[in-house]
Amino acid sequence: MYLHYFIIVVYTIAIVLIFLYALAQLNLLVNYLSSKKKREDNDTFNLDNPSEVPYVTIQLPVFNEMYVMERLLDNIALLDYPKEKLEIQVLDDSTDETVHSTKAHVEKLAATGLDIKHITRTNRIGFKAGALKEGLEIAKGEFIAIFDADFLPQPNWLKRTVPYFKDKSIGVVQTRWGHINRNYSLLTRIQAFALDAHFTLEQVGRNSKGHFINFNGTAGIWRKECIIDAGNWEGDTLTEDLDLSYRAQLRNWKFKYLEDVETPAELPVVISAARSQQFRWNKGGAENFRKMLWRVIKSKNISPKTKVHGLLHLLNSTMFLSIFIVAVLSIPMLYIKNEYGHLRDYFYVMSFFIMSTIIFFVCYWFMYRNIYGSGFKRFFGYIGMFFTFFSIAMGFSLHNSIAVIEGHLGKKSEFIRTPKFNIKSFKDNWKNNKYLKKSLSKNVVLEGILMLYFAFGLYSAFIVGDQGGDFGLFPFHLMLFIGFGYVFFKSIASKV
Repeated sequence: MYLHYFIIVVYTIAIVLIFLYALAQLNLLVNYLSSKKKREDNDTFNLDNPSEVPYVTIQLPVFNEMYVMERLLDNIALLDYPKEKLEIQVLDDSTDETVHSTKAHVEKLAATGLDIKHITRTNRIGFKAGALKEGLEIAKGEFIAIFDADFLPQPNWLKRTVPYFKDKSIGVVQTRWGHINRNYSLLTRIQAFALDAHFTLEQVGRNSKGHFINFNGTAGIWRKECIIDAGNWEGDTLTEDLDLSYRAQLRNWKFKYLEDVETPAELPVVISAARSQQFRWNKGGAENFRKMLWRVIKSKNISPKTKVHGLLHLLNSTMFLSIFIVAVLSIPMLYIKNEYGHLRDYFYVMSFFIMSTIIFFVCYWFMYRNIYGSGFKRFFGYIGMFFTFFSIAMGFSLHNSIAVIEGHLGKKSEFIRTPKFNIKSFKDNWKNNKYLKKSLSKNVVLEGILMLYFAFGLYSAFIVGDQGGDFGLFPFHLMLFIGFGYVFFKSIASKV
C-alpha cells in the first residue's frame, strides 16, 4: 500500500516538473515569434574605416585532431579581415603525432604573412578552459573568437560579428551552429533537430527578452575585458562555456545572439561519440546548476522572470532525469491505475499532463518550419521526425540521467573531447578512426534490459484490468521500446 503511494508521489513530481519545463518552452516560443516582428537598430563599427577596425585574436583549442586539423587551419586562413589586426592562436594540447603535423602546417601559413602561432602546454590542467586561459594571457586582441576543430566559419564571419561590439555593454556575440553532415544518418538528423531547437527557439527566445543565454563553447566571440571581469575561464565544470556565460551576465554584461549568421560544423556520426558529447554536456549542465543556483537567486541585478528562466536553463539536462523517472514508473502506474479504483480521479487529472507533449510538438514545429519550410508535406515529415526524435531522446535518458546525477552530486571526471571524423557523405568511412573508444559503455546492457522492460509494458496493455486491457500508455511505451532498442543495437553495431 505505502509503496504504490510512494510511486504515485515520485511520478507526479517528475511529470509536473516536465510540464513546467514545457510551459517555459512555450514562453520562449512566444518570445521567439514576437522577436521576428521587431526591427533592431544597432550601433556598429564601420569596418570600412581602418580607425574603427579592432584587433581580434582567434583561439583554436585542439586536442588530437588528426582528421580535421588541416581543414580547420586552411579554413581559418580564409577569414576576410585585415591581417595587421588579426592574430590566430592554435592552442594545441595534443598528445599524438598531430603536434608535429600541426606545427608544420602553422609554419606554412605563417610564411604567407598570417600572424598565426602554435602554442603547446606541458600539461592539460583545466583542459579546454585551461588552454583558453593560458592563450588569453598573451593574446593581442581586444576581442577573442573561439572555434572548435570541426567548425568552418564563412570568410565574412568576423565582418558579420565584430561590428556589434561597438556597444560597450556587449560581452559576447554568439552565432548559430550549422551542420555539414545533417543528412548523413538518422543519428545525425536527430542531433541536428535537437540543436536547431536550441539555436532558434531557446537562444532567440531568451536573448530577445534579455534573459540569460550561453556562449556555446565555439562559433562565438568574446570581449577580452568581459572574460577577465567575469573571473576568467575556470575548469571546475565540464561546460566551462556555460559557467563563464553566467558569471559574465551576473556582472551585467550583455550577450548578442545572431540567428542569421550560421557557422557550419560536423555532427558526431558514431553513437559512442554522441554518447561522450551528451554525457559531458548534461553533466556540465548539472554541475553549473550546483555552482550557479544561489548566485542567480541572490542576484539583485536581474528580474524574477530572468531568474526563473535562468534556473530552468541550468536545469535543462535534469529534464532527462525527470523523463527517465516517468518512463520507469509508468509501468507500475499502469498496474496501480487498474488495481485501485478509488484513484480514478487522480488519473483523470494526470491525463491533463499530456499537454506537455502537445506543447513540445507545437514549439518544435515552428523551429522545423523555419529551417525546412511549411506546407502539408513538410508537416507530415515533421510529425515523423518529432516522434523519432522523442523516442531516441528517451532512449538516451538512462545515459544522460547518470551524467546529471553525477553532476548534482559533485562527482568529478575528465573532459572527454568528442572525436572528429571529417565525414560529410555516406560514402565516407569512420571505422578506422583512431580516437574511437574500443569498449562498449557499461550502460549498454542496462539499455538492453530497459528495451525488454518496455516490451513488457506493451504486453501489459493487453492484460491489465478487467475491461480488456488499457492502451492509454501504449504509444509512450512503444516510443520507449523503440528508443532504448535503437540506442542498444546502434551501440552494439558500432563495435562490430
